Amino acid sequence: MIEVVLFTKPGCCLCDTVKAQLGELRARHPFELREVNILEDAAAFAKFQQEIPVVFINGRKAFKYHLDEKAFLRRLGSHPEEREILKNGS
Repeated sequence: MIEVVLFTKPGCCLCDTVKAQLGELRARHPFELREVNILEDAAAFAKFQQEIPVVFINGRKAFKYHLDEKAFLRRLGSHPEEREILKNGS
């Protein structure tokens, strides 16, 4: 399963928007979503404090500040286990 990690913090309206987008996309296209609150992770805070929200797909930085849904789905589709789902569902 593809892992998507969202680096975020409470009170961040951009983070809330991206989190909602990912929730809607996840309902149609399966992927594992993990949310990391940078206020609870010192290493993440040091790295991303000025860049949130940040989205990683399978360990690779994919988006920051905003999520382009079409580009996100293309990136999911670049993974073999998602190709068939996206082909039939999009």
